[in-house]
Amino acid sequence: MAGFRASSGGVTARFARPEAAIIRDLVGQVVELVVADMPAPDTDELAAMVGLSDSAAVPDDPVLARLLPDGYRDDPDAAHEFRRFTESGLRSAKVESAQTLLSTLPAGGGKVRLTPEQAEAWLRSLNDVRLALGVRLGVTDDFDGLSDDVEADDPRFAYVQVYQWLAFLQESLVAALS
Repeated sequence: MAGFRASSGGVTARFARPEAAIIRDLVGQVVELVVADMPAPDTDELAAMVGLSDSAAVPDDPVLARLLPDGYRDDPDAAHEFRRFTESGLRSAKVESAQTLLSTLPAGGGKVRLTPEQAEAWLRSLNDVRLALGVRLGVTDDFDGLSDDVEADDPRFAYVQVYQWLAFLQESLVAALS
């Protein structure tokens, strides 16, 4: 588990088959969640062209609410309008980043070579997975304390380990891009 390294024209990393399987599975789950309740396309051509949606409600699922946060927490009307204009595009962008990750990560593991643009998509997609895991784990700003409190027999232990590994991957990817 060496993480990402800078290379000519981008970054590289090598993933074992189980590592690739974990990443691919988690990214796939986030995509399923993001597209599961996507509002139907607007029948108004202009509204569809600009990504305007009739749906402006905060998602019921706490993970989805974290992935698609309100733009204005203290102003429900502004938050509603902001969501109408941005949610469709945000969902599409999350799916596109995930598709980039999935298309560049071999299912059986192996070497991954990423252009800077692909690496940015990986960062976004890995961040979405970490946000989703973080909600399920109850991660707060004081996550270091939680990781110390989760023992090997705790059902959350494996998820905490994956969360930390994804943080390492993100950090190594940012460093490789710098």
